[in-house]
Amino acid sequence: MQSTVPHASSLSLIDLVLSAGLMGKLVLLLLLAISVFCWTVIFAKWKSLKAAQHGNTHFLEFFWQSKSMDDIFLSVDQYAKSPIAAVFRSGMKELRKLPGTSDPAFVGLEVENVGRSLSRASNDEVAILEKNITWLATTASAAPFIGLFGTVWGIMTSFQRIGASGAASLAVVAPGISEALIATAAGIGAAIPAAIFYNFFLNQIKRVALDIDGFNQDFLNIVRRSQLQSRDRSAPAREV
Repeated sequence: MQSTVPHASSLSLIDLVLSAGLMGKLVLLLLLAISVFCWTVIFAKWKSLKAAQHGNTHFLEFFWQSKSMDDIFLSVDQYAKSPIAAVFRSGMKELRKLPGTSDPAFVGLEVENVGRSLSRASNDEVAILEKNITWLATTASAAPFIGLFGTVWGIMTSFQRIGASGAASLAVVAPGISEALIATAAGIGAAIPAAIFYNFFLNQIKRVALDIDGFNQDFLNIVRRSQLQSRDRSAPAREV
């Protein structure tokens, strides 16, 4: 009598997916959709971070080579991809709203207001960079469990077939076990790249955030020096 085991073992991956039960197909379809969305986020985030880092580099070169903050402000729109340029724009807008004064108390108040504006803009820019990367973290933690659910369901299917046939041969249990292993592999396959790129993007965003924070300190130092120089010029000359 010819055995059915070779036929079962010769099934291709596509045949195993197509022969899976409704629940198994739903699990695999869900994991496929999650994986496709994750890779979309990965490519989009990779592109946006590269553009942000490139924009920051060029803007900082322009910033330190310029002699006037007003000239920088007029040209800042050329660096639309730079988070630091966006933070600078916010700081300059706040600085221009404040009345110039030589009073030391008001000088400190102006610097504090500009600092708050820079901090708020920095948080907004970092939040933009962090958009959707939490989905990668969620996928990294949830996808294996979704695959595990498919695994358990496939094993249950195998036991149901054993009970229906009254035999525990490999030909009976192989399709269900294969379905279970495919679900496990799909869950792990979706989770691994999500975890890797989540950590990678998180480190890149931290680097950009540190660059923004360093620029904020430099910007505030320039504002302080400018205000103090204005106060010294307006102070009356001392009698000899």
